[in-house]
Amino acid sequence: MADVHDAVRGKGFADRFDDFCAAVVRRLPFGLSRLVAPSFLGFALINGFTFGVDLLLLTLLRGWLGLPVWLAITLAYGVAFGLSFVLNRSMNFRSHAPVGRQAVLYVVAIVINYLAFLLGVGAGLAALGVDYRLSRLIAGACEGVFMYSVMRWVVFAKSGSELEVEAAGEPDFAHVRASGVEDADGAVGGPARAAEETQ
Repeated sequence: MADVHDAVRGKGFADRFDDFCAAVVRRLPFGLSRLVAPSFLGFALINGFTFGVDLLLLTLLRGWLGLPVWLAITLAYGVAFGLSFVLNRSMNFRSHAPVGRQAVLYVVAIVINYLAFLLGVGAGLAALGVDYRLSRLIAGACEGVFMYSVMRWVVFAKSGSELEVEAAGEPDFAHVRASGVEDADGAVGGPARAAEETQ
């Protein structure tokens, strides 16, 4: 049970990130706190970071190595979106569901996103003479709205049991390993009965 107590007492980086996003959203003016979800701010922060990684890689691959635009976009995009999946799953949406199904849904989403926005908008605007960095920024705005919607309501959608835990205001200990429970006498009441017998 030590792991459970440690999880309650000390907050990890993901907990602090979640608290930070919720605190910022609570302070938004003009009633925006009722419209903006903390997960949207978390998504914006994480994907702002991974988008920076994307642009940096794109500049290195295209500007320095001279790769074709389509290949540079593809490689930079793959690395950035893999990083985005890991960070959004662990820090923003705090999902404990099996990763396999989520990864498949995420891959489907990024294929659609890649074809529609990266190649369709990004490479399309570059082919029309728009600077490849500016075309990537425009495509990035479109993909941001699409990917947040897909991540929140499809890829990392909460299950019924997760929603019940959140509604009850109870901490979710699904990620905490229960150590020492195997040795307890009985399921839940074992340790309590032992304490009663000593009195």
